[in-house]
Amino acid sequence: MSKKSKISRRNAIKTFALGSSTLAFPKFNHMISTNSIKEPLKGNINQSVCQWCYGKMPLEKLAQEAKKLGLVGIDLIGAEGWDVLKKYDLISTMCYGDIEGKSTRSLKNGWCDKRFHKDLISHYKRHIKLVSDAGWKNLICFSGNRRGMNDEEGLKNCIEGLSQIIPIAEENGVILHMELLNSKIDHSDYMCDNSNWGVALCKALDSNNFKLLYDIYHMQIMEGDLIHTIQENHKYYGHYHTAGVPGRNELDKNQELYYPAIMKAIYETGFKGVVAQEFIPLDKTNGGIKSLRAAVELCDI
Repeated sequence: MSKKSKISRRNAIKTFALGSSTLAFPKFNHMISTNSIKEPLKGNINQSVCQWCYGKMPLEKLAQEAKKLGLVGIDLIGAEGWDVLKKYDLISTMCYGDIEGKSTRSLKNGWCDKRFHKDLISHYKRHIKLVSDAGWKNLICFSGNRRGMNDEEGLKNCIEGLSQIIPIAEENGVILHMELLNSKIDHSDYMCDNSNWGVALCKALDSNNFKLLYDIYHMQIMEGDLIHTIQENHKYYGHYHTAGVPGRNELDKNQELYYPAIMKAIYETGFKGVVAQEFIPLDKTNGGIKSLRAAVELCDI
């Protein structure tokens, strides 16, 4: 998290909740208003955007802008916002747990701790069905914090808990995605903070309905070696997030990653899912949409 910005994903999503893989994506002809991209997107990378990064912008406004930019949908939206997405023919590209099942939105109290399994299982069983009935496919989940446990114990606990809901996901055509987050800067003590641990979990669960959400920003902080890691482990990655490093801001010259090369590597794996823009724009022109447009164009390889 940049010191320049006081917004955090955890707090922003709580605010929005109160106020507001392989997918078949529609083809768009994205021509073009003043806030839109200059040319139609190539379509090699399906892109979306995370709502929480855009402060107080209403979901309806963000949906309008996403449509203009040629995005296929919006990430991290719960059931309370799905009607808005459908109104604009957008996809809920990564579904978030509903407000009623608050445990499904907790990054800290996750599957690595057996104390939370009963509540998580109950709410995920319900929410998997909600996601499926709405016509969506991707649903996020979190390992939670270590609280002193080692990798092996956390892995065992995740396997035990997730094994009880994966059959339901398989029956309903929903893919669970556990997000890889950094524990160095943003999410201290988070268990699923490296690719090796996440891939081990995928191998143990051995289901096409469980994948990792590979967050490029977080994994650059934790391990680097992004392109090689993507090439080696891509079959376990069902979704991607972006942001500039350091700072979690624009994908511009003020940060260290060269996103066109990363997008090229993702594309060359045969990936057909979604890359979601998850950076906090420092440039507030049009509510940050100017920066979003630049990022979309940069990643449109």
